[in-house]
Amino acid sequence: MDLWHEFAARVTAAERELPGPEQLPLRLARACAQVLPVAGAGLSVFFNADRRLPLGGSDAAAGLAERLQFTVGEGPCLSAHRSGSPVLADEAELRARWPVFHDAVVARTAIRGIIALPLHGGLEGIGSLDLFVEPPGSVRDLSLADALTVTTALSDTFADAMDRQPRTDSGPAWLDAPAAGRRALVWQAVGFVSIGLDLDSTDALTLLRAQAYGTGRDLDEVAEAVLEDRLSLADLSHSAESGS
Repeated sequence: MDLWHEFAARVTAAERELPGPEQLPLRLARACAQVLPVAGAGLSVFFNADRRLPLGGSDAAAGLAERLQFTVGEGPCLSAHRSGSPVLADEAELRARWPVFHDAVVARTAIRGIIALPLHGGLEGIGSLDLFVEPPGSVRDLSLADALTVTTALSDTFADAMDRQPRTDSGPAWLDAPAAGRRALVWQAVGFVSIGLDLDSTDALTLLRAQAYGTGRDLDEVAEAVLEDRLSLADLSHSAESGS
């Protein structure tokens, strides 16, 4: 069985555990991690430079690595999205190019290398696949040709699903993926902070990011705390003023 068909078979096999169109991104991410020599995979889309929406991670570490990139606002996936080209980074390059992200991901996961690949087809320019490597694995273990084959298979599978799936008033079904729902809370929190503290959305997002980084949490967690009133606007503002 060639790599393309093996990927398709893995996606189909995952439907028992992860049924429904909203779980398609999770099925795709897991299939990537199963057919390639990587520890995990994550799938996301961008609505603009800051608005990155995670759709699915193959495991908890992959999901955390995505959230850490989003929290600190830097990392291979963001660079791959901006350039439109694959980015391969071992730990030395992670440390040199994205030091804040490197420190966060090394402190909280076993991930020591990332391959970020832009998607094709209907998600070209907005979709991205992250592949995560843990020791003793290396980014050099991965054939770029194999990675691109799987990326193309993923892109085509996703595009076909988008054509076949019914759309609701809230958009395509994959926007109901659990990770996407949690990220939507961040944008609600940005709006809440923006209005409550009379900030533009960019400054509100920066304030939330600073709070997350300063307290060792990810941005999704801080957003939930704000919306649930476990972190007041007064405390958020005070933390920023005190530099914590």
